[in-house]
Amino acid sequence: MAHYYVNDVAQPNGDHEVHKEGCQFMPSRKTYLGDHNNCDAAVTVAKRKYRTANGCYTCARACHTS
Repeated sequence: MAHYYVNDVAQPNGDHEVHKEGCQFMPSRKTYLGDHNNCDAAVTVAKRKYRTANGCYTCARACHTS
């Protein structure tokens, strides 16, 4: 399991990226999503707060859709 976070600041395209702990692009303004086995579970939790949640291309590529 890994710690996941969602960026509280939207990207220019409106996405709130979900990051796995240790990502080189971890934002400073973030919300902890909990421990998850995969990014799919973390993005599901993030979408409760931000409808436009999306996986980070670097650390959660399997969940990156835009």
